[in-house]
Amino acid sequence: MLSSGSPFPLGASLSSGGVNFALVAPNAEAVELCLFDGAGQNEQQRLRLPACTDGVWHGLLPSGRAGLVYGYRVHGPWAPHEGQRFNPAKLLLDPYAREIVGRYDGSALFLGHDPVRPDQRDARDNGAIALKGRVTAATSTTTTPPGHARIAAGERVLCELHVRGQTRLHPGVPAALRGTYAGLAEPAVLDHLQRLGVTTLSLMPVQHRADEQRLLAMGLANYWGYNTIGWFAPEARYWSGRPGTTPASEFRAMADAVHARGMELVIDVVYNHSAESDELGPTLSLRGIDNALYYHLREDDRALYENWAGTGNCLNLGEPRVLQLVMDSLRFWACEMGVDGFRFDLAPVLGRHAATGFDPRAPFFAAIAQDPVLSRTLLIAEPWDIGPGGYRLGEFPPGWLEWNDRYRDTQRGFWLRQGRGDAAGLGDFAYRFTASSVQFAHHGRAPTASVNFITAHDGFTLRDLVSFEERHNLANGENNRDGHAHNLSNNCGVEGASDDPTVLALRLRLRRALLATLMLSQGTPMLLAGDELGHSQQGNNNAYCQDNETTWLAWIGTSDPASDAAQMSAFVARLAALRREAPALRSTHWWPAEPPQGTTPGIRWLRPDGAPMTPDDWRLGTALAILFRHAATNGNNDNNTQGAWLVMLNAGAQTVSFQLPEGTWHACLATDPQCDAGGAPQALDGTAQVPFSSLLIART
Repeated sequence: MLSSGSPFPLGASLSSGGVNFALVAPNAEAVELCLFDGAGQNEQQRLRLPACTDGVWHGLLPSGRAGLVYGYRVHGPWAPHEGQRFNPAKLLLDPYAREIVGRYDGSALFLGHDPVRPDQRDARDNGAIALKGRVTAATSTTTTPPGHARIAAGERVLCELHVRGQTRLHPGVPAALRGTYAGLAEPAVLDHLQRLGVTTLSLMPVQHRADEQRLLAMGLANYWGYNTIGWFAPEARYWSGRPGTTPASEFRAMADAVHARGMELVIDVVYNHSAESDELGPTLSLRGIDNALYYHLREDDRALYENWAGTGNCLNLGEPRVLQLVMDSLRFWACEMGVDGFRFDLAPVLGRHAATGFDPRAPFFAAIAQDPVLSRTLLIAEPWDIGPGGYRLGEFPPGWLEWNDRYRDTQRGFWLRQGRGDAAGLGDFAYRFTASSVQFAHHGRAPTASVNFITAHDGFTLRDLVSFEERHNLANGENNRDGHAHNLSNNCGVEGASDDPTVLALRLRLRRALLATLMLSQGTPMLLAGDELGHSQQGNNNAYCQDNETTWLAWIGTSDPASDAAQMSAFVARLAALRREAPALRSTHWWPAEPPQGTTPGIRWLRPDGAPMTPDDWRLGTALAILFRHAATNGNNDNNTQGAWLVMLNAGAQTVSFQLPEGTWHACLATDPQCDAGGAPQALDGTAQVPFSSLLIART
C-alpha cells in the first residue's frame, strides 16, 4: 500500500522509510504506479498515487527498495486538438529515472494514437515492452567537489569526442572495455589526449536516448545520440556491464579519472526536444504524462508541435515545472556525476517563446545565472536552431561560450578556396583569427567566448575536408540528400583516395595549416577527436547513424613514429605547447583597435615586406605577418612579459619572402613538413621563406 508521501523531491527517492514517488502532471485525473519484476517484463502490482499537491502526484511505498523497476500510467482526457494525449494503456517512463530498463524498438505498440486514425486513442497495452525506471541510491562516489570549471579560460583546449567511437577500436584498451565509459578512462586514452594538449573533454550526448523509428526500420541507430528520453540516466549502451558496476557508477569513475589528470569533463546535452518526435511519434514519457505542459504546441492547432529543432517537438522551458526538470537534471550531472560543464544542443530553443522569439534574459538563462553550482560550470551554446530568427551567434549571456561557425567557414574559405571567386580574404581571416569582436566584444564578454573550430561531429572530418568536394552519405538511407550539399572546394584537384604524392602532400600541408590556424587563433580552440589520426568517414559528412567503422576511430599504426597518425598527433601537441608558451597567442583581452608601434605590447598586421597593411592588401592579398608582443595584463597570471612572436601565413600559390621585424628571430614551427625542423629553433637572417598554403611561426 501507498501512503501519501511527499511532493518532493521529484522522481523516485530512496530513504530508510521506503521509496517516495513524485510526478508532475497537473492536467492528469489520476496516476498509477506500476511495479515490475527485475527484468521489467511482468507487471506485478498497480497502485494509484494517493495524493496530488500543486500538480504533483505522489505516494510513499514503505516496502520499496533499490533495484525496484517501475513505470506510470496516467489517466486523463484524450483530446489532441486541445493538447491532451492521456492514454493509460501506455506505460510511461519517469523523466527523473536514474537508470532505465529496456530499449525503444520502434514498435507501433508505443504509439499513443491509433496508427490508422491518429485522432483516436490506441487501446493496446505496451507494459511488457515499455521503457521503465529502476530505483537507485542517490549517493555519489565522486572524489571531486560539485562540477565547476577547472581550467583558466585562456588555457582551455576542447576536444569533441564520442564515448563509443573513441575507444571501440583502441588496441590499448582491454577488449571488454572498448566503446565504454570505462574504456575512455583507460590510461592509454587519457595519455593520448593529454599529449595532444587537450584540457577539456567534450563528450557527445551520454544521456539515455531512443533511436528514431525510421532508423530502427533500416537497422541503424542514432549514433550521435541527439534524441534524449532520460535526462538523468547515463546511456546504458556505453556501459561495460562489469559485475558490481552500473552505468552511473562507471560514468562517475570515468569522471574521476579525467579529474585526476587535471582535466575538465563537459557533456553535450539535449533539452530542446525529446525523443517522442511529432504528433505521429511514440508515447514514451512526457507526451503521456502531460503533453500540454511539457511541449510547445501550435496555437492554431494544439494537436501539432512547434518544430524549431527540426526533430518534431520542442520542450517548453517557459513552464516553471519544465524548467525545473532541466535545472534538476543539470545539477544532478554537475553534483552527482562529476561533470564540469555542458554544451547545449540548439540552445536558442531553450530561450525561445512562440510569440516573442529568442530572449537572452529568458527564464532558463536567469535560472542558470543565479544557481550557485551551475553558474560556475562551463556553459557552451550551439547558438542556432531552425526556428524564425534562429541564428543567434554572439547573443548569449556573459559567461557563456558559443560555437563559432563563422570562424569555421572563414578559415576553410581562406585556406581551401584561394584563386576562386568566393575565397575568404585577409580581412575576414584576421577578424576571425582575433575572436570575432563584433559578435563577442560586448557586455564584458572575453575573446574566449568564441569557440573556434575547423571540424566538428556535424560535417566532414579534417582529412575528408581536404579530400572530398561532395558528400557521400548513401549509407544513411536518405538517397544522399542529408547533410550539407557540398564541401568547400578542397583545392587539391582530386576527390577521394589518391596515390598521387603531389596530391597527398598538398592535403597534408592544408591539414597542418588549418590546425595551426585553429590553435594559434585568439579564442577557445576545439579539436575534433580523430583529426590528429587522419580519421576518414569516406566522405560521409552526416554520419549520425553510423555506429560502425565509419565513425569509430582507427588507431592502426599510431605506435609507429613514421606514420601519418603519429606525426600529425605530434604536430598538434607541438601547437598546443606553443600556445601554452606564448601568452600573446591566448590572450583573454581584446587587442586595441589601433595597431601599436615599435615595441609597445599588442598586435600589428604587416605585409610580407614589413610595411603596415593597406586597404588593398586586406582586400586582395593572400599573405600576412602578424606580430605579437606580450602584455603582462592578459589575465593569465604569466610572468613572461618579454619577447615577440611572428605568425607568417601564405595562402597563395607561390612561395613568399617575408621581411622580418627588427630583432633576432628564430623559426619554431612550420606547417610545411619540408621546412619544419621538428621543434628545434632555427635562426633566421632577416628574411623568411614561407611556401604556398602554409604558415611559419617565429619568435625572438
